This record gives sequence, C-alpha cells and structure tokens, in this order.
Amino acid sequence: MTSSYTSPLPDQIDELWERRSELTPDHSEARAVITGAIDQIDEGKARVAFVDPATDDVVVDERAKRSILLGFKVLDMKESHVGDFYHHDRMPLKTRFDGVRVVAGAIARWGSFLAPGVVLMPSFTNIGAYVGSGTMVDTWATVGSCAQIGENVHLSGGVGVGGVLEPPQASPVIIEDDAFLGSRSMVVEGARVRKGAKLGAGTILTSSTRVFDAETGEELARGEAPAWSVCVTSSRTKSFPGGDFGMPVLLVLKRLEEGQEHDKLALNDLLREHGVNA
Repeated sequence: MTSSYTSPLPDQIDELWERRSELTPDHSEARAVITGAIDQIDEGKARVAFVDPATDDVVVDERAKRSILLGFKVLDMKESHVGDFYHHDRMPLKTRFDGVRVVAGAIARWGSFLAPGVVLMPSFTNIGAYVGSGTMVDTWATVGSCAQIGENVHLSGGVGVGGVLEPPQASPVIIEDDAFLGSRSMVVEGARVRKGAKLGAGTILTSSTRVFDAETGEELARGEAPAWSVCVTSSRTKSFPGGDFGMPVLLVLKRLEEGQEHDKLALNDLLREHGVNA
C-alpha cells in the first residue's frame, strides 16, 4: 500500500500475516476475520488494486492480497458439486451475481467481484479479480487472480489476463475502461492496457515488453498499451553472439483521438490491412 492510502480492510489482517506460519483451519477467530475481509473483496467494498485518478499510479492494497493468501491457511479442503461436476478446493465458488449474466460453463471463485452488467461466457474468473460494469468476458477467456478489469471492456475468446498473488506488493494486470483485447491475446506480469486501447488477435504484452510507435519509431513506456491506440505484436531485430534474432515487441499502429470510439468494423479493417484480425 502507498503511504497515503488506507485499506478498508481490518488491520488485524497485518497482525495475522506476521504469524501466518502458525495458522491452521483450527484458528476460528482468525478465520472469521480473514473470511470477512475476503467477503468485502467479493462484494467490491475492497479491491486489490486501482488506478489513482490524481496521480495515474497503480495503488496496490497489500492487505487485500494478504487476506486472500491467508484464506488458504485457514480454510479446509471441501468437496462441492454442481450436477455431475465435482470440485475439491479450499476456496468456494462465487455466489453473488447481482445484475450479472452468467452463461452455463462460466466459473468465478469467491473473492472476485463482478459489477452489475458484466457478461460471463464460459470462462474463468479467479479470486481477487475485479471486473467492471458492461464488460464481456468471452468464451474460454481467463481473468487471473487479482487482475483488475475496467468498465465496457471486451475480453475476446481465449484471452488470457495473467494473475498475481505473491509478493503482496506486486502490481496485478490492469485493463482500463473501454479496452478491447483480440482473440487469444495474453496480458501478464502486471502489464497495463490503458483506456480505450485495442489489441489485435494474438497480441502478447508483459511488463518488460518494449513498445514502439509505428509512425515515429519512438520507444514508449515498457509493458503498456497506450491509451486510445491500436496495437499488435511485432518483432525487432537484436544481435546476439549466435546471430540476429527477432525479439517480440508491441507495435502501436494507430493513435485515436482521446475519447474516440473505434467501431469494430473499422478496427477489423485496420488490423486486416496489416495482416492481423481482431
């Protein structure tokens, strides 16, 4: 946590974290505190991370992450089932879906928050994740642990948004409002897709991915898809003792006016012009 941010979760979580090695499911008082904290994350009253509108920095609530990690210490393994499908886990499935459309085959774990207006196709949303209103999590997409997804985002089929629980201070993947991730794209290791950015199919973005502007050749901030841009995976030649090899980079094909919506037909045309689909 930053020094200026105060977690809404109880400070007992920090005390329990310091003696986590001794915690077991037999510690009922500790379990009550921890499950209460995860309930707040599940309800959206607390969240693992968010973008500070004043500074544009990602603020991580370490106490929220610690609550989740402590849950694995104090919860027993339990068997549950839905029809013929059986589960054996410490963390139960989510039961709060107010205003959320959940298609058969979708799985969301307790401790993830889904805002009203979210649509889950058959997909997986992990504990600690936050998914904003109007977002579509399409078929076989994965929202990793603690990933933060904004409003009106489209995670296309097979998209993988990476998760992170440890270390507690590590920043999760941030997908901001109005972003579009094309089919089979992968965003991992705390990378950030800024507001309104569109990623073509199969785009790979990690925290260490180099980013270049196709029109100017300028190198931009690593691990970030710029706001209101259209991006694809490309390569850049790098010399090694064994020869010259193409290393993956993120290429910014086009800049949009701030706040400009990019309709899907125009996006498809632009990407196909460069041999990429959405």
